[in-house]
Amino acid sequence: MAGIYVHIPFCLRKCAYCDFVSFACGSVPEAYVDALLTEIKLVSRGGDYPAAFDTVFFGGGTPSLLSGEQMQRIMKSLETQFDIRADAERSMECNPGTTTPEKLAAYRAAGIDRLSIGLQSTHDGLLNSIGRIHTFDQFLDTLQSARNAGFTNINVDLMHGLPTQTLKQYQDSLKTVCDLGVQHVSAYSLILEEETPLYERVHGGEAALLEEELVADMQDAGIELLEARGYHRYEISNFAQKGFACRHNLNYWHNGEYLGFGIAAHAAVRQGRWTRFANVATLEEYERLLHRGKRPLAETLRLTPRDEMFECVMLGLRLTQGVDRAAFLARFGLDVVEAYPDAMDRLRARGWALESDVYFALTRKGLDLQNEALGFFMR
Repeated sequence: MAGIYVHIPFCLRKCAYCDFVSFACGSVPEAYVDALLTEIKLVSRGGDYPAAFDTVFFGGGTPSLLSGEQMQRIMKSLETQFDIRADAERSMECNPGTTTPEKLAAYRAAGIDRLSIGLQSTHDGLLNSIGRIHTFDQFLDTLQSARNAGFTNINVDLMHGLPTQTLKQYQDSLKTVCDLGVQHVSAYSLILEEETPLYERVHGGEAALLEEELVADMQDAGIELLEARGYHRYEISNFAQKGFACRHNLNYWHNGEYLGFGIAAHAAVRQGRWTRFANVATLEEYERLLHRGKRPLAETLRLTPRDEMFECVMLGLRLTQGVDRAAFLARFGLDVVEAYPDAMDRLRARGWALESDVYFALTRKGLDLQNEALGFFMR
Protein backbone atom coordinates (compact mmCIF):
# COMPACT_ATOMS: atom_id res chain seq x y z
CA MET A 1 0.00 0.00 0.00
CA ALA A 2 1.15 3.56 -0.70
CA GLY A 3 -0.25 6.99 0.13
CA ILE A 4 -0.12 10.66 -0.74
CA TYR A 5 -0.21 13.44 1.86
CA VAL A 6 -0.99 17.09 1.03
CA HIS A 7 -0.26 19.73 3.68
CA ILE A 8 -2.48 22.81 3.85
CA PRO A 9 -0.70 25.02 6.42
CA PHE A 10 -3.34 27.69 7.02
CA CYS A 11 -5.83 28.23 9.84
CA LEU A 12 -8.22 31.03 10.73
CA ARG A 13 -6.44 31.04 14.10
CA LYS A 14 -3.87 28.72 15.64
CA CYS A 15 -5.09 26.69 18.60
CA ALA A 16 -3.40 27.32 21.95
CA TYR A 17 -1.84 23.83 22.04
CA CYS A 18 -0.75 23.55 18.40
CA ASP A 19 2.90 23.39 17.33
CA PHE A 20 2.28 22.21 13.76
CA VAL A 21 3.65 24.24 10.86
CA SER A 22 0.68 26.48 10.11
CA PHE A 23 -0.15 30.15 9.73
CA ALA A 24 -3.15 32.30 10.59
CA CYS A 25 -4.90 33.17 7.33
CA GLY A 26 -8.52 33.56 6.28
CA SER A 27 -8.16 31.44 3.14
CA VAL A 28 -5.66 29.39 1.17
CA PRO A 29 -3.66 31.71 -1.12
CA GLU A 30 -3.84 30.85 -4.81
CA ALA A 31 -0.05 31.15 -4.93
CA TYR A 32 0.22 28.22 -2.52
CA VAL A 33 -2.13 26.07 -4.60
CA ASP A 34 -0.11 26.93 -7.71
CA ALA A 35 3.07 25.92 -5.88
CA LEU A 36 1.50 22.61 -4.85
CA LEU A 37 0.58 21.86 -8.46
CA THR A 38 4.14 22.65 -9.52
CA GLU A 39 5.56 20.31 -6.87
CA ILE A 40 3.16 17.52 -7.80
CA LYS A 41 4.20 17.73 -11.45
CA LEU A 42 7.91 17.98 -10.58
CA VAL A 43 7.86 14.92 -8.32
CA SER A 44 5.83 12.87 -10.79
CA ARG A 45 8.52 13.36 -13.42
CA GLY A 46 11.22 12.12 -11.06
CA GLY A 47 9.99 8.54 -11.11
CA ASP A 48 11.00 7.85 -7.49
CA TYR A 49 7.54 6.88 -6.30
CA PRO A 50 5.33 3.79 -6.09
CA ALA A 51 3.51 2.59 -9.20
CA ALA A 52 0.05 3.20 -7.72
CA PHE A 53 -1.47 4.85 -4.65
CA ASP A 54 -4.16 3.59 -2.31
CA THR A 55 -4.81 6.70 -0.20
CA VAL A 56 -4.80 10.50 -0.39
CA PHE A 57 -4.91 12.62 2.76
CA PHE A 58 -5.25 16.41 3.11
CA GLY A 59 -3.96 17.53 6.51
CA GLY A 60 -3.11 20.80 8.14
CA GLY A 61 -3.52 23.39 9.30
CA THR A 62 -7.10 23.52 8.16
CA PRO A 63 -7.67 21.93 4.74
CA SER A 64 -11.32 23.01 4.84
CA LEU A 65 -10.13 26.57 4.16
CA LEU A 66 -9.66 25.35 0.58
CA SER A 67 -12.37 26.49 -1.77
CA GLY A 68 -14.22 23.82 -3.72
CA GLU A 69 -12.44 24.94 -6.89
CA GLN A 70 -9.01 24.74 -5.23
CA MET A 71 -9.71 21.21 -4.01
CA GLN A 72 -10.83 20.16 -7.48
CA ARG A 73 -7.65 21.60 -9.03
CA ILE A 74 -5.39 19.74 -6.60
CA MET A 75 -7.24 16.44 -6.93
CA LYS A 76 -7.26 16.69 -10.71
CA SER A 77 -3.50 17.29 -10.71
CA LEU A 78 -2.86 14.31 -8.42
CA GLU A 79 -5.02 12.02 -10.52
CA THR A 80 -3.38 13.25 -13.74
CA GLN A 81 0.20 12.85 -12.52
CA PHE A 82 -0.15 9.66 -10.47
CA ASP A 83 -1.99 6.37 -10.65
CA ILE A 84 -4.51 6.66 -7.83
CA ARG A 85 -6.56 3.50 -7.57
CA ALA A 86 -10.29 3.75 -8.22
CA ASP A 87 -11.07 2.42 -4.75
CA ALA A 88 -8.52 4.66 -2.99
CA GLU A 89 -9.43 6.28 0.31
CA ARG A 90 -9.45 10.07 -0.13
CA SER A 91 -9.51 11.86 3.22
CA MET A 92 -9.37 15.43 4.46
CA GLU A 93 -9.34 17.12 7.83
CA CYS A 94 -11.91 19.84 8.39
CA ASN A 95 -12.76 22.20 11.21
CA PRO A 96 -16.25 23.42 12.10
CA GLY A 97 -16.49 27.13 11.48
CA THR A 98 -14.64 26.86 8.15
CA THR A 99 -17.09 24.80 6.11
CA THR A 100 -20.27 25.48 4.20
CA PRO A 101 -22.73 23.03 2.65
CA GLU A 102 -21.54 24.19 -0.76
CA LYS A 103 -17.86 23.55 -0.01
CA LEU A 104 -18.55 20.12 1.44
CA ALA A 105 -20.56 19.19 -1.65
CA ALA A 106 -17.67 20.41 -3.83
CA TYR A 107 -15.14 18.34 -1.85
CA ARG A 108 -17.31 15.26 -2.30
CA ALA A 109 -17.64 15.97 -6.03
CA ALA A 110 -13.83 16.26 -6.22
CA GLY A 111 -13.54 12.70 -4.92
CA ILE A 112 -13.01 13.19 -1.18
CA ASP A 113 -14.85 10.33 0.53
CA ARG A 114 -13.67 10.53 4.16
CA LEU A 115 -13.80 13.49 6.56
CA SER A 116 -11.93 13.94 9.82
CA ILE A 117 -13.68 16.65 11.83
CA GLY A 118 -11.74 18.39 14.60
CA LEU A 119 -14.32 18.66 17.38
CA GLN A 120 -12.05 18.08 20.46
CA SER A 121 -14.89 18.57 23.00
CA THR A 122 -18.67 18.99 23.07
CA HIS A 123 -18.29 21.65 25.81
CA ASP A 124 -18.03 25.19 24.50
CA GLY A 125 -16.13 26.46 27.55
CA LEU A 126 -13.35 23.94 27.00
CA LEU A 127 -13.25 24.70 23.27
CA ASN A 128 -12.83 28.39 24.01
CA SER A 129 -10.11 27.74 26.60
CA ILE A 130 -7.88 25.92 24.07
CA GLY A 131 -8.43 28.44 21.29
CA ARG A 132 -10.82 26.51 19.05
CA ILE A 133 -12.83 28.80 16.76
CA HIS A 134 -16.07 26.79 16.77
CA THR A 135 -18.93 25.84 19.05
CA PHE A 136 -20.54 22.45 19.47
CA ASP A 137 -23.59 23.66 17.52
CA GLN A 138 -21.32 24.57 14.60
CA PHE A 139 -19.92 21.04 14.71
CA LEU A 140 -23.44 19.63 14.52
CA ASP A 141 -24.14 21.82 11.49
CA THR A 142 -20.92 20.64 9.82
CA LEU A 143 -21.74 16.99 10.52
CA GLN A 144 -25.23 17.31 9.06
CA SER A 145 -23.94 19.18 6.00
CA ALA A 146 -21.31 16.47 5.47
CA ARG A 147 -23.95 13.78 5.54
CA ASN A 148 -26.17 15.77 3.20
CA ALA A 149 -23.21 16.00 0.81
CA GLY A 150 -22.92 12.20 0.78
CA PHE A 151 -20.13 11.51 3.29
CA THR A 152 -20.60 8.14 4.97
CA ASN A 153 -17.09 7.73 6.41
CA ILE A 154 -16.56 10.35 9.11
CA ASN A 155 -14.01 10.59 11.92
CA VAL A 156 -14.32 12.90 14.90
CA ASP A 157 -11.30 14.05 16.94
CA LEU A 158 -11.70 14.34 20.73
CA MET A 159 -9.13 15.33 23.35
CA HIS A 160 -8.73 14.53 27.02
CA GLY A 161 -6.42 15.93 29.65
CA LEU A 162 -7.43 19.52 28.89
CA PRO A 163 -6.98 22.07 31.71
CA THR A 164 -10.09 22.09 33.98
CA GLN A 165 -11.65 19.16 32.05
CA THR A 166 -13.48 16.62 34.19
CA LEU A 167 -13.84 12.90 33.65
CA LYS A 168 -17.59 13.36 33.24
CA GLN A 169 -17.11 16.03 30.56
CA TYR A 170 -14.87 13.71 28.57
CA GLN A 171 -17.28 10.80 28.92
CA ASP A 172 -20.17 13.06 27.90
CA SER A 173 -18.29 14.08 24.75
CA LEU A 174 -17.60 10.45 23.85
CA LYS A 175 -21.20 9.39 24.48
CA THR A 176 -22.54 12.27 22.40
CA VAL A 177 -20.28 11.48 19.45
CA CYS A 178 -21.18 7.79 19.63
CA ASP A 179 -24.87 8.67 19.70
CA LEU A 180 -24.35 10.71 16.53
CA GLY A 181 -23.25 7.50 14.78
CA VAL A 182 -19.91 8.54 13.29
CA GLN A 183 -17.79 5.70 11.96
CA HIS A 184 -14.46 6.56 13.60
CA VAL A 185 -13.21 8.34 16.72
CA SER A 186 -9.68 9.60 17.34
CA ALA A 187 -9.27 10.11 21.10
CA TYR A 188 -6.05 11.91 21.95
CA SER A 189 -4.46 13.06 25.18
CA LEU A 190 -3.26 16.66 25.30
CA ILE A 191 0.50 16.98 24.83
CA LEU A 192 1.92 20.26 26.10
CA GLU A 193 4.29 21.47 23.38
CA GLU A 194 6.91 24.14 23.92
CA GLU A 195 6.51 27.54 22.24
CA THR A 196 2.72 27.33 22.21
CA PRO A 197 0.36 29.78 23.95
CA LEU A 198 -0.88 27.01 26.26
CA TYR A 199 2.69 26.15 27.27
CA GLU A 200 3.28 29.79 28.19
CA ARG A 201 0.04 29.92 30.18
CA VAL A 202 0.89 26.76 32.11
CA HIS A 203 4.43 27.86 32.90
CA GLY A 204 3.18 31.35 33.76
CA GLY A 205 0.73 29.97 36.29
CA GLU A 206 -2.37 31.00 34.32
CA ALA A 207 -3.42 27.40 33.62
CA ALA A 208 -2.70 24.03 35.16
CA LEU A 209 -2.42 20.58 33.64
CA LEU A 210 -4.50 17.78 35.10
CA GLU A 211 -2.94 15.22 37.41
CA GLU A 212 -1.46 12.27 35.50
CA GLU A 213 -3.69 9.83 37.37
CA LEU A 214 -6.83 11.67 36.23
CA VAL A 215 -5.60 11.73 32.62
CA ALA A 216 -4.96 7.98 32.82
CA ASP A 217 -8.46 7.47 34.24
CA MET A 218 -9.88 9.44 31.31
CA GLN A 219 -8.01 7.28 28.83
CA ASP A 220 -9.13 4.04 30.46
CA ALA A 221 -12.75 5.21 30.69
CA GLY A 222 -12.65 6.29 27.06
CA ILE A 223 -11.31 2.96 25.84
CA GLU A 224 -13.97 1.03 27.75
CA LEU A 225 -16.79 3.31 26.61
CA LEU A 226 -15.83 3.29 22.95
CA GLU A 227 -15.28 -0.46 22.77
CA ALA A 228 -18.62 -1.05 24.53
CA ARG A 229 -20.25 1.09 21.84
CA GLY A 230 -18.76 -0.92 18.97
CA TYR A 231 -15.62 1.11 18.20
CA HIS A 232 -12.62 -1.24 18.01
CA ARG A 233 -9.35 0.17 19.30
CA TYR A 234 -6.90 -0.58 16.51
CA GLU A 235 -4.19 1.96 17.42
CA ILE A 236 -3.23 3.74 20.64
CA SER A 237 -5.60 6.66 20.03
CA ASN A 238 -7.87 5.44 17.22
CA PHE A 239 -11.17 3.56 17.31
CA ALA A 240 -13.31 2.44 14.39
CA GLN A 241 -16.48 0.61 13.59
CA LYS A 242 -15.85 -2.52 11.54
CA GLY A 243 -14.42 -1.68 8.12
CA PHE A 244 -13.70 1.99 8.90
CA ALA A 245 -10.10 2.03 10.16
CA CYS A 246 -8.17 4.84 8.45
CA ARG A 247 -6.24 3.21 5.62
CA HIS A 248 -3.92 6.18 5.17
CA ASN A 249 -2.77 6.12 8.77
CA LEU A 250 -2.50 2.33 8.73
CA ASN A 251 0.00 2.72 5.92
CA TYR A 252 2.10 5.00 8.15
CA TRP A 253 1.97 2.52 11.04
CA HIS A 254 2.97 -0.33 8.73
CA ASN A 255 5.88 1.88 7.60
CA GLY A 256 4.65 1.92 4.02
CA GLU A 257 5.66 4.22 1.19
CA TYR A 258 4.09 7.66 0.82
CA LEU A 259 4.71 10.99 -0.87
CA GLY A 260 4.23 14.36 0.83
CA PHE A 261 3.41 17.68 -0.82
CA GLY A 262 3.44 21.16 0.71
CA ILE A 263 5.66 22.94 3.19
CA ALA A 264 7.04 20.74 5.98
CA ALA A 265 5.56 17.64 4.35
CA HIS A 266 7.42 14.35 4.67
CA ALA A 267 7.80 11.35 2.38
CA ALA A 268 9.21 7.82 2.61
CA VAL A 269 9.99 5.68 -0.44
CA ARG A 270 12.20 2.79 -1.44
CA GLN A 271 15.14 4.03 -3.50
CA GLY A 272 17.43 1.06 -3.13
CA ARG A 273 17.55 1.87 0.57
CA TRP A 274 14.62 3.15 2.62
CA THR A 275 14.70 6.92 2.11
CA ARG A 276 12.92 9.72 3.95
CA PHE A 277 12.42 13.25 2.63
CA ALA A 278 11.36 16.43 4.44
CA ASN A 279 10.27 19.62 2.71
CA VAL A 280 11.34 23.09 3.78
CA ALA A 281 9.16 24.66 6.48
CA THR A 282 8.77 28.24 5.24
CA LEU A 283 6.45 29.50 2.52
CA GLU A 284 9.11 31.76 1.06
CA GLU A 285 11.70 28.99 0.60
CA TYR A 286 9.08 26.51 -0.62
CA GLU A 287 7.86 28.84 -3.36
CA ARG A 288 11.40 30.06 -4.22
CA LEU A 289 12.75 26.56 -4.85
CA LEU A 290 9.76 25.50 -6.91
CA HIS A 291 10.00 28.67 -8.98
CA ARG A 292 13.56 27.58 -9.82
CA GLY A 293 12.34 24.13 -10.86
CA LYS A 294 13.77 22.38 -7.80
CA ARG A 295 12.07 20.09 -5.30
CA PRO A 296 11.62 22.02 -2.03
CA LEU A 297 13.61 19.58 0.08
CA ALA A 298 15.19 20.44 3.41
CA GLU A 299 16.46 16.93 4.17
CA THR A 300 17.07 13.57 2.52
CA LEU A 301 17.83 10.68 4.85
CA ARG A 302 18.84 7.22 3.65
CA LEU A 303 18.31 4.75 6.48
CA THR A 304 20.45 1.75 7.30
CA PRO A 305 18.59 -1.57 7.32
CA ARG A 306 18.85 -1.62 11.11
CA ASP A 307 17.27 1.84 11.40
CA GLU A 308 14.52 0.86 8.99
CA MET A 309 13.91 -2.26 11.08
CA PHE A 310 13.55 -0.17 14.26
CA GLU A 311 11.12 2.17 12.49
CA CYS A 312 8.91 -0.79 11.63
CA VAL A 313 8.86 -1.83 15.28
CA MET A 314 8.35 1.71 16.60
CA LEU A 315 5.41 2.37 14.29
CA GLY A 316 3.95 -1.13 14.30
CA LEU A 317 3.76 -1.34 18.08
CA ARG A 318 1.31 1.57 18.08
CA LEU A 319 -1.20 -0.89 16.62
CA THR A 320 -3.16 -3.20 18.87
CA GLN A 321 -2.39 -5.99 16.37
CA GLY A 322 1.25 -4.99 16.47
CA VAL A 323 3.90 -6.05 13.96
CA ASP A 324 2.96 -8.59 11.29
CA ARG A 325 5.66 -11.25 11.62
CA ALA A 326 5.37 -12.55 8.05
CA ALA A 327 5.58 -9.04 6.59
CA PHE A 328 8.60 -8.22 8.77
CA LEU A 329 10.29 -11.48 7.71
CA ALA A 330 9.63 -10.75 4.04
CA ARG A 331 11.03 -7.24 4.38
CA PHE A 332 14.16 -8.03 6.39
CA GLY A 333 14.72 -11.79 6.13
CA LEU A 334 14.47 -12.02 9.89
CA ASP A 335 11.63 -12.65 12.33
CA VAL A 336 10.93 -9.62 14.53
CA VAL A 337 11.05 -11.74 17.68
CA GLU A 338 14.47 -13.13 16.72
CA ALA A 339 15.76 -9.69 15.67
CA TYR A 340 15.38 -8.26 19.19
CA PRO A 341 15.88 -11.12 21.70
CA ASP A 342 16.91 -8.88 24.63
CA ALA A 343 13.96 -6.53 24.13
CA MET A 344 11.59 -9.47 23.92
CA ASP A 345 12.92 -10.91 27.17
CA ARG A 346 12.39 -7.58 28.93
CA LEU A 347 8.84 -7.25 27.61
CA ARG A 348 7.98 -10.81 28.59
CA ALA A 349 9.38 -10.26 32.07
CA ARG A 350 7.02 -7.30 32.53
CA GLY A 351 4.06 -9.08 30.98
CA TRP A 352 3.82 -6.53 28.18
CA ALA A 353 4.28 -8.88 25.19
CA LEU A 354 1.51 -10.47 23.13
CA GLU A 355 2.86 -13.11 20.75
CA SER A 356 1.39 -15.46 18.21
CA ASP A 357 2.59 -17.07 14.98
CA VAL A 358 0.97 -14.14 13.14
CA TYR A 359 1.94 -11.03 15.09
CA PHE A 360 3.88 -9.51 17.96
CA ALA A 361 2.13 -6.73 19.90
CA LEU A 362 2.06 -4.91 23.21
CA THR A 363 -0.50 -5.58 25.91
CA ARG A 364 -2.76 -2.74 27.00
CA LYS A 365 -0.30 -1.96 29.79
CA GLY A 366 2.53 -2.00 27.26
CA LEU A 367 0.66 0.42 25.03
CA ASP A 368 0.20 2.75 28.01
CA LEU A 369 3.97 2.68 28.55
CA GLN A 370 4.99 2.48 24.92
CA ASN A 371 7.93 4.88 25.16
CA GLU A 372 9.49 2.75 27.89
CA ALA A 373 8.80 -0.40 25.88
CA LEU A 374 10.45 1.06 22.77
CA GLY A 375 13.51 1.93 24.82
CA PHE A 376 14.24 -1.80 25.09
CA PHE A 377 14.65 -1.96 21.30
CA MET A 378 17.22 0.85 21.28
CA ARG A 379 19.81 -0.93 23.42
